[in-house]
Amino acid sequence: MPKTIKEERLRWVLPIFNKEIRLVDVVKICPHSQRTLERWLANYQKHGELGLEPKSTRPRTNPQETPIRIKEEIIQLRKQTKECAKVLKWKLEKQAINLSERTIGKIIKKEGLTRKYRLRRIKYQYIKAMLKPGELVEIDVKYVPKTINGFKYYQFTAIDCASRWRHLKIYPDIGNSSAISFLEKVIQIAPFKIKAIKTDNGSCFTNRCTGYLKSSDPFNPRLHGLDILCHNLNIEHYLIDPGKPAQNGKVERSHRSDQEKFYDRVKFNSLDELRCKLKLWNMYYNDLQHCALNGKTPNQFLKEFNYFNN
Repeated sequence: MPKTIKEERLRWVLPIFNKEIRLVDVVKICPHSQRTLERWLANYQKHGELGLEPKSTRPRTNPQETPIRIKEEIIQLRKQTKECAKVLKWKLEKQAINLSERTIGKIIKKEGLTRKYRLRRIKYQYIKAMLKPGELVEIDVKYVPKTINGFKYYQFTAIDCASRWRHLKIYPDIGNSSAISFLEKVIQIAPFKIKAIKTDNGSCFTNRCTGYLKSSDPFNPRLHGLDILCHNLNIEHYLIDPGKPAQNGKVERSHRSDQEKFYDRVKFNSLDELRCKLKLWNMYYNDLQHCALNGKTPNQFLKEFNYFNN
């Protein structure tokens, strides 16, 4: 019995080709039609056994296929910006190019421009509570990757969980006074009232992992300066679990954007130049479209929120 499609076709074509039997007689016992046998015979006479290899019936062209010009535009945008398919869709709509997010995702995946993860990520179904601007602000520190005149500097970041509005500032150290000064500055310039902040367990934010254990009176420990400031201003101070930076995910994600779109691209030779360019970058960030805001910018979200609540 034939094991492949080619062997099955040869079984019917060879007797006809060798003139052992006529085609009209084969049709009487063959499960295939006469037109099919004629086509197989013609292909065998022209190409030999290769002509009987099964070929794909997929159409060679698609009238609804995305034009090459648009594909090249998507690939170029992806290489320049490294944005996701949803953000690329918004950018293309400004150029009067309407494509679905799924189509754009297929194009960049076929080109090999998608991020490759080593491990499969487990997706948890979280219930997300709707937050108002100022209800929770995440604060963290990022090391400036380049030294200036041999000195290290640190970037303090505060980002609002509801609007994604954020503020950045450079400090020469990560001491308690820098953290307190930064929070006071954020409270001063934020376009909303801050009700709660969330930080990691770094010593510049809390002494619950260090000072409490070393306190002579564990039931009445010496409070951290940032905790005292939050208490005086009636601001809740939440801490993430030790070793769980994903619980501070919004500020960590913004730090990745800082690294990829600012520190990897911008050059600076002095502290004043760094602060000036970082301020311009933060202003640009607050006017960027965010997937979490359904295409709105942080400033646009705050403007609409204030409009509907006044």
